[in-house]
Amino acid sequence: MPLRQWLQTHAVDTLAENEWSKLDNGELLDRAEKYGSEILVTTDKNLEHQQNLKNRSIGVVVLPSANWPNIHKCVRNVDQAIRDASPGKFIDVQIPTK
Repeated sequence: MPLRQWLQTHAVDTLAENEWSKLDNGELLDRAEKYGSEILVTTDKNLEHQQNLKNRSIGVVVLPSANWPNIHKCVRNVDQAIRDASPGKFIDVQIPTK
C-alpha cells in the first residue's frame, strides 16, 4: 500500500494483513474496534450512509478514490484528516480526480 509510507507517524494495518477483507462494513467496524483501531481509512463512500458511528469508538476517513496518483497529490490532506478524525465521526477527504 503506497499510502502507508507517507503515514509514518501512524500505525497502519491493512484489511488483507488482518484477513478482514471479506467482512461486511458492520463486522469490519466491530473487528477494528476490538483490535484497538482508532481510525478506519476507506474508499467506500456509502459507509457513512450504511453505518451509524454515534456510539462507536472509531472514526472513519473516506477517500474519494483508490487511485494512488490522485491520492499522492493530496497525501498531506489525508494525513491531516487522520489527525483530525475522532471517534464516532466521518471525515471526507477531497482529492482532485484530474
